[in-house]
Amino acid sequence: MSVSPPVRQRDLPNIPQIGAGAFHIEDIYPIVDCGRFPVKRVAGETIDVWADIYKDGHDVVAAELIWRLESEAEWTREPMTHNGNDRWTGTFRPIKPGRYVYAIEAWMDEFATWRHGAMLKRNAGQDIALDALEGAAMMTKGRPTDREAASVLTAACEKFLESGDVTSLLDENVLHAMSRSQIRIDCTVSNSFPLVVDRQRAVSGAWYEMIPRSQGTVPDQHGTFRDCIARLPEIAALGFDVVYFTPIHPIGRVNRKGRNNSLTAEPGAPGSPYAIGAAEGGHDAIHPQLGTFDDFHALVEAAKSLNMEIALDFAVQCAPDHPWLKQHPNWFKRRPDGSIRYAENPPKKYEDIHNPDFHGDDAAGLWAALRDVIKFWISHGVRIFRVDNPHTKPFPFWEWLIKDIQTHDPDVIFLAEAFTRPKLMKGLAKLGFTQSYTYFTWRTQKWEFEEYLRELTGYPEREYYRPNFFVNTPDILPFHLQGGEPWMFKSRVALAATLSGTYGIYNGFELLEHEPIPGKEEYLNSEKYEIKVRDWDSPGNIKAYIRDLNMARRANPALQQTARLQFLNIDDPNVIGFSKSSADNSNVIVAAIALSRDPHEFWFPAGAIQVGPSQDAKQVAALENIITGERHAVEWGGVHLRIDPQRDPALLFRCLV
Repeated sequence: MSVSPPVRQRDLPNIPQIGAGAFHIEDIYPIVDCGRFPVKRVAGETIDVWADIYKDGHDVVAAELIWRLESEAEWTREPMTHNGNDRWTGTFRPIKPGRYVYAIEAWMDEFATWRHGAMLKRNAGQDIALDALEGAAMMTKGRPTDREAASVLTAACEKFLESGDVTSLLDENVLHAMSRSQIRIDCTVSNSFPLVVDRQRAVSGAWYEMIPRSQGTVPDQHGTFRDCIARLPEIAALGFDVVYFTPIHPIGRVNRKGRNNSLTAEPGAPGSPYAIGAAEGGHDAIHPQLGTFDDFHALVEAAKSLNMEIALDFAVQCAPDHPWLKQHPNWFKRRPDGSIRYAENPPKKYEDIHNPDFHGDDAAGLWAALRDVIKFWISHGVRIFRVDNPHTKPFPFWEWLIKDIQTHDPDVIFLAEAFTRPKLMKGLAKLGFTQSYTYFTWRTQKWEFEEYLRELTGYPEREYYRPNFFVNTPDILPFHLQGGEPWMFKSRVALAATLSGTYGIYNGFELLEHEPIPGKEEYLNSEKYEIKVRDWDSPGNIKAYIRDLNMARRANPALQQTARLQFLNIDDPNVIGFSKSSADNSNVIVAAIALSRDPHEFWFPAGAIQVGPSQDAKQVAALENIITGERHAVEWGGVHLRIDPQRDPALLFRCLV
């Protein structure tokens, strides 16, 4: 009989190093695109992580969740818990904004494996004298990291040596001490995954958009920062958190647009604020008629004193007389005749602006200059930037710029103004934009809202896409607002303010401004091209309605987020119902909002709603109207309600137990 020669390691060159990567760590949550892009959370929020962890054999497995700031070297560790079927869970809680990484470590717990086997043998009446010696030997090799563990192990070993009784080695305290002291055999570390932790304003806030030159009180007279300061108390009283300005830079004179975007500007026409740059300066300058930097600083401080922030528009485009066109001509692409192509979005034409070339000979210089513009305004007290048309600029630029800025100042927030294709919008959010515009502006049907919000609050979108529901913008007057019906304006702002943690209005919405260019979703006589003076207390305004909504948002944490949203089954195609809950489920809000002008009577199902932490949750007993204080007892699983949209199209209730 022939005998095969022994197999030698050198004969098997493809065998991996023994013990390396012994564990499978897979199906990790949360991650975005296998860890290519960061998950987003808020400072102080508990982050749940889970994974499937397993290896061959029956050894006892241990695992830890490890995490740290990207800029630091030391890891913080949290134990993970086995929940059956190889599923492990753990949590951690970053308390300050920043860019983090997290990973999972798994190893075979040699001492726990020994202990488990020894106890089984002992309980079966088998001799475990040799096993006891093996356990004691493991303990002598331990490397305690603290005095308590060292003391426990020393005492147990001494007791065993004195008595020979294995009981001291099997003690629960010894197991815990050894878990902190032994060498981790077969230790396997997963890939590390990125995490961005933002401040609370990243997920909740009410935005008020204004064109600063139209905040004055004298017809045809250019408004100033001082006029804006005078308006801040009113805006704060309405409950807004962020006052967002369209561009405040010098406006180009070459090819300046006239009223309603006409090609010929009348004498004295102010031009579009998006035609950035003139002899007075570019993106790091202020339009002279608005005021000085001292005035701007006073504006920032005035907003701060009212618990509001100033957000600025970051529009990467230049008027023909922007200083960069002379200082850096290679930042712009030339046409065959030597001219610079003006911006277009066919059939729209923007003869008053040029887009820089992000791929030119000095692309690095351009990128750095734009980054420095953001840094410049940060140095002047701005921490929120709304980015105009980011989808028309290279993705690598945004990923680089946002990471560079937030690495140095994690409080900075970027809002992506991109009304474009869904996957492109999601791509921008993955790259780092803190918030994103959405299709809310055009969603009008119940099924559309439910389908869209389920998408935004589902996995993985909820991990990286933070919606900002604007009801209107200087560019968009949606068709459903063009009738000027108060109930519709109220319904739209109620939907935006309650469905999303962050929403916004463009000034004039509270006055029901609704005159369109016929057949288009654009404002007639838009203040993008002229100066407007308004009576902010004109009859018919809905300021009080908006104030009540914002006060309700501030008083109820459930309304300050988007993810924990559940739609309720209301048997009326023109009434949408939903519930929202705070992180600890102590605050639960339900809403019913009409989508048509007719009165509605319906059954509101509330019997399945529970309030309180999962281990002590109680069924809702009554609904309290947030605005009026009226209460409805929940009987037979719900409440019979009536909505008269002409009076108020929205019913908002706090759930009581």
